[in-house]
Amino acid sequence: MDMKKRVLITGASGFVGYHLIAAALDSNLEVFAAVRPSSDIQHLKEFDIQYTSLNFNDVTALQKELEEKKYSYIIHASGTTKAKNKEEYNKVNAGYTKNLALAAINADIQLGKFVFVSSLAAMGPLTDLNARIEDHSVAHPVTNYGESKLLAEQYLSEIKGLPLIVIRPTAVYGPREKDIFILLQTINKGLEPHIGKFRQQISFIYVKDLAKIIIKSLFSDVTNRQYNVSDGDIYDRYALAEGVKKALKNKRTLKFHLPVSAVSALAALMERLYKNSSASPALNKEKMNELTAVNWACNIDGAVAELGFHPEYKLESGLAETIGWYKENKWL
Repeated sequence: MDMKKRVLITGASGFVGYHLIAAALDSNLEVFAAVRPSSDIQHLKEFDIQYTSLNFNDVTALQKELEEKKYSYIIHASGTTKAKNKEEYNKVNAGYTKNLALAAINADIQLGKFVFVSSLAAMGPLTDLNARIEDHSVAHPVTNYGESKLLAEQYLSEIKGLPLIVIRPTAVYGPREKDIFILLQTINKGLEPHIGKFRQQISFIYVKDLAKIIIKSLFSDVTNRQYNVSDGDIYDRYALAEGVKKALKNKRTLKFHLPVSAVSALAALMERLYKNSSASPALNKEKMNELTAVNWACNIDGAVAELGFHPEYKLESGLAETIGWYKENKWL
């Protein structure tokens, strides 16, 4: 009888982590979910998986863990999207990634693949509406988060012999997501705010498509490649709201445009209010750099050609399924 291959999934208790676990189990992998002792894992109870806890500060301890469990694959999806400062972003998103990769390369295991879940934020947006963010575009991130993901990619590229694939998703949405969900709630209440009136191109990826391509990449022959990942389409600034309204049975909304300066002032205020809190606000000055960027369109030809990536969901069908889930689970 075939032994199932083991995959370690970090960030397993998070939004993307949940869907990665489901996709890994579908691919007949034995899943070890790395979660913090403080993580809420109630929603993972439905899965037949094992749990582990990692000390990302200690390469030796990480190496011991990898050797004990004999992982064939590592998916590093853990990270922070809300940190207080650049140092914290870099420590968690880049430093911990480097430590895990060093442990992986030093460990006496047959590692088939190390997949790092980065972000399109590492590349940064474009100012030219006719261009696309390519897999090998010159990176110019506009947030500390994006810079920390780029730094992690740089660290990984310097580790010789690591069977590395980097996946850079654009804005990810789907069941269990909590940030874009705030906008969905607002639209559900009949309000449809937009920031400014400038032309904008955005891209999205449905979480199930993202999870599927990450799992698929484990079995590919490719290494040392970075791939931008979206659903392949390019959307204007109103597409998300239009898709949400349609999924909410053609919801009528009060549509209005807020001046960029007013939202920027609000973002600055939120930062001050949260200054001494351990939490970070959903809207801050950095987030404004992303929200007001004109072009987040990316080219996914690389992932299509080399990983056999075929997104099954466009924004409309993905939102319909997402909103169905939110309603069923009493989020909306």
